[in-house]
Amino acid sequence: MELIITEKETAARNIAEILSGESADVERRNGVNVYKWGGRRCVGLSGHVVENDFPAEYSNWRDVEPVELIDAEVVVEPHESRENIVSTLRLLARDADGVIIATDYDREGELIGKEAHDIVREVTDAPIRRARFSSFAEPEVREAFENLDDLDFDLAAAGEARQEIDLVWGAALTRFLSLSAKQMGSDFISVGRVQSPTLKLIVDREREIEAFDPDDYWELFCDLTKNEATFEAQYFYDDDGSEAERVWDGDVAEAVYDDLRGASTAAVEEVRRRTRTDDPPAPFNTTQYIRAASSLGYSAQRAMSLAESLYTAGYITYPRTDNTVYPDDLDVAELLSEFTDHPEFGDDADTLLEGEPTPTEGDEETTDHPPIHPTGELPSATELGDDERAVYELVVRRFFATVAEPAEWEHLRVTAAVGDHRLKANGKRLLEAGYHAVYPYVDSTENHVPDVEEGDKLPVSEVRSEAKETQPPRRRGQSRLIETMESMGIGTKATRHNTIEKLYDRGYIENDPPRPTTLAKAVVQAGKRFAEQVVSEAMTEQLEDDMDAIAAGEATLDDVTDESREMLATVFEELHDSREAIGDSLRNSLKVDKILGPCPDCGAALLVRRSRHGSYFVGCDGYPDCEFTLPLPSSGKPVIQEETCDEHELREVKMLDGRNTFTHGCPICAAKEADEAEDRVIGACPECGSEEGDDGEGDDEESGELAIKSLRTGSRLAGCTRYPDCEYSLPLPRRGEIEVIDEHCEEHDLPELVVHSGDEPWELGCPVCNYREYEARQAATDLEDLDGLGEKTAEKLAAVGIDSLDDLREGEADQLAAEVQGVSADNVRKWQAKAD
Repeated sequence: MELIITEKETAARNIAEILSGESADVERRNGVNVYKWGGRRCVGLSGHVVENDFPAEYSNWRDVEPVELIDAEVVVEPHESRENIVSTLRLLARDADGVIIATDYDREGELIGKEAHDIVREVTDAPIRRARFSSFAEPEVREAFENLDDLDFDLAAAGEARQEIDLVWGAALTRFLSLSAKQMGSDFISVGRVQSPTLKLIVDREREIEAFDPDDYWELFCDLTKNEATFEAQYFYDDDGSEAERVWDGDVAEAVYDDLRGASTAAVEEVRRRTRTDDPPAPFNTTQYIRAASSLGYSAQRAMSLAESLYTAGYITYPRTDNTVYPDDLDVAELLSEFTDHPEFGDDADTLLEGEPTPTEGDEETTDHPPIHPTGELPSATELGDDERAVYELVVRRFFATVAEPAEWEHLRVTAAVGDHRLKANGKRLLEAGYHAVYPYVDSTENHVPDVEEGDKLPVSEVRSEAKETQPPRRRGQSRLIETMESMGIGTKATRHNTIEKLYDRGYIENDPPRPTTLAKAVVQAGKRFAEQVVSEAMTEQLEDDMDAIAAGEATLDDVTDESREMLATVFEELHDSREAIGDSLRNSLKVDKILGPCPDCGAALLVRRSRHGSYFVGCDGYPDCEFTLPLPSSGKPVIQEETCDEHELREVKMLDGRNTFTHGCPICAAKEADEAEDRVIGACPECGSEEGDDGEGDDEESGELAIKSLRTGSRLAGCTRYPDCEYSLPLPRRGEIEVIDEHCEEHDLPELVVHSGDEPWELGCPVCNYREYEARQAATDLEDLDGLGEKTAEKLAAVGIDSLDDLREGEADQLAAEVQGVSADNVRKWQAKAD
């Protein structure tokens, strides 16, 4: 029996379908899918099946000094959540005559392959080979299995070195900073070898913005007309031989403005026309793909997740690549011909095939993976969600653009004079659309300037003087940040987007473009002041070079990890005497990040605090002298926003709660609104209300009414007016306006409710019936209980270990979609929302 091992379950299914001609059967072993056909078995791992860690005796933060971690042994242990996969792999390997590793071809994939290799070697001496491919297109997969190679242990060692170095640096520095700031438990302060230099980039840019001192300047415009066609011209002057449009002296700007307003015509002095070739873009590498996807509104993490999903489904090539040159064996015409019958791409593919499609080339050429491009395997109209479809179109159209003709522009420049003052107007017109016809993601806006002749006298109208200020540097968006990281050697194509996501998750940055929190600034400042190497891009770039050397066989894992530990020991020598100062700085910064504004009772700072039970609330920094407090919603984690309440001068609060994230607003306003909100009676309380008392004589004191109530925490409910004597209540949606409509529930004699939130109103119906349905959903364990999730889809989910609603709730939408053929991440999110 021949055993094939892939990196993920989806990959195992795809390879089994291709190699078996879609005849493979599937069986479950230890909850793991095993595909079988002929004399072959195929099993998918779930990423890394082992993990690096320190021995148990190093786990107690109070007993082990951070510096002791530098020279601590690193042990490799089975991943706790992958034990069933490991045991299944061992069982299959015992019966195998040969093993083929078919994980992704990069450092991480090679390391995962080596982990599988080592597990297999525990139980058999059967030969182990390696299959390498860049897409799940059938011809490429078949060719890979016909031309097997050996596992690249040097490449795997480079990935192993990264894991060990990141563990030691991250654990030692994280423990040091957290203990110094007395931040324990879930509120620890995280530091990493790659994330710290990345954070420094963000903080340094923010410092530039904060230090920026704007200068005033003016720009002047007027409208000129030729044959009833009006166009805009701008005043300019000579500044040491170059053109300048900004006027830095207000008196000069006013004088020019008066002269232009007093003029009736402008004399055309020069008309220049030229054509410019606009070359098509280079093929997508990872960084340029992320940049293009960001223009569609996707974060770096989301963009890579969508690309990974399309790759594992077989529709695009491997999305982690530095390459911008298509391989020689890529038949462009043949790939284009796959799209000729497509309802959306067919006409463009036909047009491109009418010419001689020759691909563009970028500056970077590597041999591991091609640039990102479609495989020619076309998804059906129902196989992709909206986001997957948008990204797939982006990749297809980028490929089309790289084999399209250049565009041709005509540029027209008109120079005119009003006395001693000069005006200019620049127009442009698209003569040949070229690649713009197939790639709408690049601006192709034309600017019309009519044909004029030298010597024409053009009427002047609508003179404008615009007072402006110089602007600070812009914050880098995620895609720009990744480009900068790439240029500085920080991280790799496979890790940069994850690094940014970690900075968000750990509270160092917020918003997009990323803005650093006060804590982030303090961490970077502490690094700069006390240990420059912690935040130095030079350090992480050197280690990246060292790991490249391992992959090339020019260095060993031990050489590089020993050097890294020596560098970290030097860092701790610098940090040793500054522990108290660093702790004070970090604690002060943590407090600043929690400040909402002034306390209305005493004027001290109001802070977001956490009770000993783990709940959040607003409390005064003047406690115990001032005991002013306000509640915060019981669900979610509070994040303080930049927006400030005009009335109370408090920053607003957003509650992060996954799909249920919402804005709480100003805590004082929220509490005030709840206090002032009148209870809206909607009917008799189902628990104690009745038209008559128990004695049938209408004892009103024993009859409660059901009313819509708002609580100070921001929650809403339908509760009995006799509370606390009657505690009957039903939860209501937190957001949106609740409308009571005329329709009544026959069973409970209560009016139905409609929630107005977002574009479409939500028909909540009878609150009692609604809550009964909610409880039924919570009690349900079968996937088929969810609306919109059919029996066949439930079987597909069960095949990858999603057997219940609890499994569905805990799963990551993009990962689940990637593992289940024909299921989109958007649908998974909808099912998860219903399951919740």
